[in-house]
Amino acid sequence: MSLYIGIDLGTSAVKLLLVDGEGVIRNSVTKEYPLIIPAPGWSEQKPEEWWNACLTGVNELLEGFDRSDVAGIGAGGQMHGLVILDENDQVIRPAILWNDGRTAEEVDYLNETIGRETISGYTANIAFAGFTAPKILWMKKHEPENFARIKKIMLPKDYVNYKLTGVHSCDYSDASGMLLLDVKNKCWSPEMLAICDVKEAQMPKLFESYEVIGNVTPEAAKAFGIPETVKVVAGAGDNAAAAIGTGVTGNGSCNISLGTSGTIFISSDEFGECAGNALHAFAHADGGFHLMGCMLSAASCNKWFCEEILKTKDYAGEQADITDEKLGRNRVFFLPYLMGERSPINDTDARGTFTGITMDNTRADLLQAVLEGVTFAIRDSLEEAKKIGLHIESSRLCGGGARSPLWRKIMANIMNFTLEIPQSEEGPGYGGAMLAMVGCGEYASVKECADALVHVTDRIEPDPEIAARYEERYQKFRKIYPTMKALFKEIK
Repeated sequence: MSLYIGIDLGTSAVKLLLVDGEGVIRNSVTKEYPLIIPAPGWSEQKPEEWWNACLTGVNELLEGFDRSDVAGIGAGGQMHGLVILDENDQVIRPAILWNDGRTAEEVDYLNETIGRETISGYTANIAFAGFTAPKILWMKKHEPENFARIKKIMLPKDYVNYKLTGVHSCDYSDASGMLLLDVKNKCWSPEMLAICDVKEAQMPKLFESYEVIGNVTPEAAKAFGIPETVKVVAGAGDNAAAAIGTGVTGNGSCNISLGTSGTIFISSDEFGECAGNALHAFAHADGGFHLMGCMLSAASCNKWFCEEILKTKDYAGEQADITDEKLGRNRVFFLPYLMGERSPINDTDARGTFTGITMDNTRADLLQAVLEGVTFAIRDSLEEAKKIGLHIESSRLCGGGARSPLWRKIMANIMNFTLEIPQSEEGPGYGGAMLAMVGCGEYASVKECADALVHVTDRIEPDPEIAARYEERYQKFRKIYPTMKALFKEIK
């Protein structure tokens, strides 16, 4: 049976999966690498560290297996990071990562001087500090010598793919987060390239995520002990790859992730964007498109409240007093903007608040408000998707917060649709392996692969009475931020 390698190139480590054609995970290996913080708020990594981690990790991954069975490799990776190569394909400087905050002036220039509507017209999105284009402008201003040496620009997982194949590539889903792609037409935006003083020849060739970019080089084949016939697909950005790994393909499919940050990922066959760019409008790894709402603090709100405020790690114990009778009846509200917020309000000045506390409230009431506040904020993004005609009847749910039965129930009733819990939570690495299967012909399409391999182990249905109570509470919740918005700017 053929074997496939899935690469999840994260911010702290690369996680490697060995998956067979039936979707069974045969082995996994994780290799960490360091984060570089040259100044407060900056975040960098050396691309060479990613490749070295893959070199050692893949060899461990394949120990005890017949390496000649390896047929394909696919990667999901951290998005937005700026990787630049010189004329000899050598890395010029450490990659500037997605969570780097040095580009405030460049973001303001793009959004305010060039203009949000103009930028959105070119790319279907507006500028954020994490995106790649502002980083290029920062380099041009602050490191002109390095900027002048740029021969190729790519994203983190694309560097690994280059080391595997010798091909400069990028897929549409990852390219969508660069603010250099005309997402609707799936091509580099000439206007954005001109604004950033970049030529199209400096950009990688674009592929669908499941398309083969090439075979492994003789050097890579020798390093891993695998055949030179092994195919490498373009792969995807981490959120799109994770969506594939949870089976979210085709029109109207949805995945909600309750991780440190939170996302709602809505797949669509057709291109669409929200008014005011409330949600990101990106290409999807299945060949279609998706809308994504990203909140900066999700399960981290629960961690903060339990560990820093209540001084406990007994999450389940703290939730024990929150019974069904209390759901939708809590008079305390929580705004989950502990790090500002991205979707849908895009307000770096927003802050967390508790509202409605009285003398009779308990610690359980405040904890319940935290879980509900995060969920209400994800509902805000869902409402933006509804405005452009997307109808969501169910969603997959993954991430650390999804392990809480209580939070699952709160989510199902606030969103008022069925939640499905997938069997595997391996995320981008599993999605990468699935894309490799499609590229190698194991499955005819990404949807066919997802339907065959992704299985649901649990479903949570909303309770009509609880959902009705939560609908009333949500309508009150949505009034809090607009009321507080001006004050947040004064107290920052």
